[in-house]
Amino acid sequence: MNRRAVVTGASSGIGQATVRALRARGWGVVGVARRESRLAALAAETGASAVACDLTDPDAVAALIAELEASGPVHALVQVAGGARGTDRVENASVDDWQWMYDANVLSSQRLVAGLLPLLRWAAAADGHADTVFVTSTAAQVAYPGGGGYNAAKAAQAMLVHALRLELNGEPIRVAEIAPGMVHTEEFTLNRLGGDSVAAEAVYSGVEAPLRAEDVADVIAYALDAPAHVNLDLITMRPVAQSANHLLARGPLRVRPID
Repeated sequence: MNRRAVVTGASSGIGQATVRALRARGWGVVGVARRESRLAALAAETGASAVACDLTDPDAVAALIAELEASGPVHALVQVAGGARGTDRVENASVDDWQWMYDANVLSSQRLVAGLLPLLRWAAAADGHADTVFVTSTAAQVAYPGGGGYNAAKAAQAMLVHALRLELNGEPIRVAEIAPGMVHTEEFTLNRLGGDSVAAEAVYSGVEAPLRAEDVADVIAYALDAPAHVNLDLITMRPVAQSANHLLARGPLRVRPID
């Protein structure tokens, strides 16, 4: 039996790219997302399995776990699902948006860990090790104006990951965190800005080679296929044009004149 990974957020962006990357490496993959039609298309393309699930709904997550348990062990959880809503200042932020971000990024991660750890332990007992990989963000590391809600949610998710790694000490279950900076995907910024496509594209305007979903997926795949004794605790990745969250070069990258 191939090793089997559960990849959330699989209907678009990094999650979708991760399904493709893992299938290309011979993994069995279960893609999870809310949009059933997109999952079906991805399954037809890649040969992955697909389960439609809203990870903010505890009953839906319980049903997902039951379906996975009935079909065998899980060797890896790749938690990509999450997202951002709004760019409001703290003083006038939408509480509903902040609540959604906490639910989608933090509580969904906790539900998946609680439900899937028995299946990961089952796989680790049989095959020597199992894996969890969480896609957080550089927003978890450095705050920025208008990012308070997303900063807080991603920082909380990162702390969940760090605590989990300590709690699993002594078990052959790796816990990795991938923290991307600017990634140009079809939906992340568009959703954050309420569907304003002009404003969404302006975020990336003039930036030479932002990260792509496939770049992050390659790192996730490497983390899972690394030797079993190697754990990549935290990988922070950015495009070369982005030296820090606040320092972004717009325009072509050029070598300075040599004296």
